[in-house]
Amino acid sequence: MTDADPTHDAAPPRLSVGVVGTGRAGAVLGAALARAGHPVVAAYAVSDTSRLRAEALLPGVPLVPVVDVLAAADLVLLTVPDDVLPGLVAGLAETSSFHAGQFVAHASGRHGYGVLDPATRQGTLPLALHPVMTLTGTSLDLARLTGCPFGVTAPDQLRPVAEALVVEMGGDPVWVEEGSRALYHAALAHGANHLVTLVAQTLDLLSSAGVEHPARLVAPLMTAALDNALRQGDAALTGPVARGDAGTVAAHVRAIGEVSPEARTAYVALARVTADRALAAGTLKAASAEALLDVLVGTDEEKR
Repeated sequence: MTDADPTHDAAPPRLSVGVVGTGRAGAVLGAALARAGHPVVAAYAVSDTSRLRAEALLPGVPLVPVVDVLAAADLVLLTVPDDVLPGLVAGLAETSSFHAGQFVAHASGRHGYGVLDPATRQGTLPLALHPVMTLTGTSLDLARLTGCPFGVTAPDQLRPVAEALVVEMGGDPVWVEEGSRALYHAALAHGANHLVTLVAQTLDLLSSAGVEHPARLVAPLMTAALDNALRQGDAALTGPVARGDAGTVAAHVRAIGEVSPEARTAYVALARVTADRALAAGTLKAASAEALLDVLVGTDEEKR
């Protein structure tokens, strides 16, 4: 009988983690890595809110200057706003704050690993790990990370590491090519952020119509619409635009315009896109589409 191989089934290596920016994402991702067994050894926080968040989610972790975070960590999370990230990386590289063999990750949706090039040239290992989730910066987010998709981008040789870290945090890695990061992020922002605006405008219009507790009407309707859209795509389109009811759409435009010119503009723009998609999907017939588009084009002319 041979001795067991001591390396068989060995646990993956644990990395000391540093968090630069304990905002909603940074503190939560740091806590998720700590939960997976990667000790968070240092963090940097700017605002009082960030400091309180760090105390709650990263208890006992010292808050130190950025250069000290980098000096202490095997894996650095640069969790700062998208527009801040390039300048931060460049500045830290200029002061030789990174060290060779160090993993440097960010959680930006917009950027891939190219934004980390100044650090990569100093021998670091770049990772882009973007959680596709609205985060609150509280412990509730740790449960939300379970099964949460992460947009992952990294050099090919680092892909297994990037995906393993996401899995350890409870997430589901989804590969995004470096050159597609901007479009990937734009698509997510277009859907999630504009959905909030659409829902808020809908609630405002119903309130203006005298409806009490408008969310009672909107919640089941929009939940069903979202579910249908995810399952069926354009085939889920219903309503006056998909049917080509030009008179109804014209009445909608007039009524909304009397209450909110901004909502009127949004309605017309979305109705035109919806008509185009319904026409392409065969839901809207060409004859009906012509009358409908005449109404929508006419609203643009009225504004001029």
